[in-house]
Amino acid sequence: MSAQADPSTQTPSPGLPPSPAGRNGLVLTGGGARAAYQVGVLMAVKEVLGNPRANPFPIIVGTSAGAINAAVLAMHADDFSAAVDRLYQVWSSFHPSQVYRSDPAGVFANSAYWIGALLFGALVKDDKVSLFDNEPLRTLLENEIDFSRIDGHIQAGHLRAFSVTASGYTSGQSCTFFQGAPDVEGWKRSQRVGIASKLRVDHLMASAAIPFAFPAIKVNREYFGDGSMRQMAPVSPALHLGADRVFVVGTAKLKKELPQRISGHTYPSLAQIAGHAMSSIFLDTLVVDLELLARINTTIMLVDPARLRESGMPLHHVDVCVACPTQSLDQLAPNYVGNLPWAIRFLLRSIGAMRKGGATLASYMLFDKDYCQALIRMGYDDTLANRDDIKLFFDPNARPNPMTLPQNNYDPTRTASFDSPLTPTPPAAHAA
Repeated sequence: MSAQADPSTQTPSPGLPPSPAGRNGLVLTGGGARAAYQVGVLMAVKEVLGNPRANPFPIIVGTSAGAINAAVLAMHADDFSAAVDRLYQVWSSFHPSQVYRSDPAGVFANSAYWIGALLFGALVKDDKVSLFDNEPLRTLLENEIDFSRIDGHIQAGHLRAFSVTASGYTSGQSCTFFQGAPDVEGWKRSQRVGIASKLRVDHLMASAAIPFAFPAIKVNREYFGDGSMRQMAPVSPALHLGADRVFVVGTAKLKKELPQRISGHTYPSLAQIAGHAMSSIFLDTLVVDLELLARINTTIMLVDPARLRESGMPLHHVDVCVACPTQSLDQLAPNYVGNLPWAIRFLLRSIGAMRKGGATLASYMLFDKDYCQALIRMGYDDTLANRDDIKLFFDPNARPNPMTLPQNNYDPTRTASFDSPLTPTPPAAHAA
């Protein structure tokens, strides 16, 4: 958690404007199977708030697997506790076959099709080539999510806006598709747009179409892939939709462990390269966006409010609370990869995902109930450990302290031998 303050303090922090009336936004990021962590966080929030029926998040935005969780919350916006309970029921009993074909016939047929497309792709056009066949996920979403309920919740005031973000393969734009109240307008920024839409399963499938792993999905006139690609500002959709307090749930530690630079004589496997790319897609942009938001908040504190109004710049302070894992999920995943069906293990082994260094890729595809339950427990425990921060965030009469992000304790100018790990530089060395 990053909104840290004494819950008994009911007066605003020095230099901060009075607390706004408040529209809480929930931001659920991507991460494949790692999104089970979000369920644990939501369970803890539900408990801290006393199992409320009323929805504490009038604005709900999601990306990739987070978009699927967001859709369930939006569909049940009239009963927040029931929505969280339903998410727990699904994630705690997950099996890979609910997300992608895991039977031997399905796995090998899809693999043969993929290899054939690579070899003879020049002779065939418009082939949907992917490592996994995720049609089971479409079936699951069609059975679980009733999009027709969302408009009713918006009209009844249970929900102000719900959005899903996907990445256009032709335009290169990060497109946020949203349903919202009549006064919610779309937006257009450099390489990102907000589009009012009637959301459906195709939007979720597109948002969760992990590159290479799942096929692209055509929405309207363009093919889309995972929404985390090229999403440089994950928090931005919630702000465009009107949120002035944002609760962000990530799927990776914000503070990175100091890497060990050791001799490497083995060429990186395909899984290791893919996992590295996925980490860049899913994990790295969130902390950058949060740092930018923290700087804007600091700048607003230093600017005279009257001059800010005269400038015409639509800037305002945004309270942020962040929930992210306290442990590395890359290190947790290897304990559960053995639970995957043997055909999937064979496929992952063929690309190096079962070897050391390939666990990152496996952590995104591990839709196994034991792994998901471990992530749910982690999210629940991490969030309850910051119970006071949660209470303060949801108190409309209090202002959380400014967001603080963990800093990595290493000196980027320091070099070391590749035969020995780097030694962390003590924090005192950075006092200047």
